[in-house]
Amino acid sequence: MTNAKTHAELWERHKAVMPAWLALYYEEPIELVQGSGRRVTDGEGNTYLDFFAGILTNAIGYDIAEISEAVREQLGTGIAHTSTVYLIRKQIELAEQIAELSGIPDAKVFFANSGTEANETALLLATQARRSNQVLAMRNSYHGRAFGTVAITGNRGWSASSLSPVNVQYVQGAYRYRSPFRDLPDAEYIKVCVDDLRDVIQTTTSGDVACLIAEPIQGVGGFSSPPDGLYAAFKEVLDEYGILFISDEVQTGWGRTGDHFWGIQAHDVVPDAMTFAKGLGNGFAIGGVVAKAELMDSIKANSLSTFGGNPISTTAAKATIDYLLDKDLQANAAKRGAQLADGLRGISDEFPELGDVRGKGLMLAAEIVKPDDNTPDPAATTKLQQETKNRGLLIGKGGLYGNVLRMAPPMTLTEEEAAEALEIIRDSFGTLR
Repeated sequence: MTNAKTHAELWERHKAVMPAWLALYYEEPIELVQGSGRRVTDGEGNTYLDFFAGILTNAIGYDIAEISEAVREQLGTGIAHTSTVYLIRKQIELAEQIAELSGIPDAKVFFANSGTEANETALLLATQARRSNQVLAMRNSYHGRAFGTVAITGNRGWSASSLSPVNVQYVQGAYRYRSPFRDLPDAEYIKVCVDDLRDVIQTTTSGDVACLIAEPIQGVGGFSSPPDGLYAAFKEVLDEYGILFISDEVQTGWGRTGDHFWGIQAHDVVPDAMTFAKGLGNGFAIGGVVAKAELMDSIKANSLSTFGGNPISTTAAKATIDYLLDKDLQANAAKRGAQLADGLRGISDEFPELGDVRGKGLMLAAEIVKPDDNTPDPAATTKLQQETKNRGLLIGKGGLYGNVLRMAPPMTLTEEEAAEALEIIRDSFGTLR
């Protein structure tokens, strides 16, 4: 039985023992204690339609029988963990499947525990293979919270330290809405960004750069992205210098963008490596890197991963991939994403505070602005996030200025649930007046 002080008491305990920099949503943070489908229930009995999915991690939804049964079967063997010093059948089966799905020739896969660790591994591979600590990253990017990944994060709000194990330079192009080139046609926008990339290489590096790492759609940066084709044009320049290209698919992988299985495929280019995590395990901790064999094998020292690719997480991940492929959830993401995008654009016609609607598939964002001058409005964004929660909808927040509402529901979202969410969002915008 719950009581009215459940969340308040838990929050006080949280503040006493958890870091002050560990961000929480809402004026009064909530605990989620139960879930089914696309809905979750908090510790005080309130039920919500979940439109953030644990930061795009519960890709299939909650209490999915096929995934739960697979995990229970593995637990029933008594083997929850062995470490990578032993063969792990599900790890090998999952690696075979991801290698094939990646489109990278002669691919090999390494499993880790998170997107941060996956990107750290990719940096290690690229800098070792190229014998260079120079890295290119995108402005407004986010790649994780560890020492190396913070160093390549181009978003001040998430850059916890200026200290760095790499020499990083930032490239223009991924956040178009506030770019100085935003009004250019796509082809011209791509050209000036390519010119900027070449100039950055020529003027701020010694030329022997290890890699460029980029999110096809920036996650924490507010689901922003360049026109399709930018990264193919970038790859031509990178190839001139022998610079490797890493696509950070932690949020864009597994068909979430609707039109493609991997976000980078929208640019018609095959990267040298891709990192992944989040939705792969539908809530179980797993991440990794898929890369060309030559790049993956460039590390000559011994290594292992105690928990990476363990029997439980790889079993859950294999069941998740099989489910989303069998149910064609990529197609559902495209359909429901189009429904939501159309609805959000309709809301923007009513409310000029919704300055930009962007994203692909079930990875959508609404940038909130002050109508008189189009400047970011983080206060209104926080209010909207709270108002949607009060009406039974959980959505995320992000963006360089904290003024972007991020929507990424489980890929099993139904037409009726999408309509319900749009009605709640429209009602919430009405509170701004």
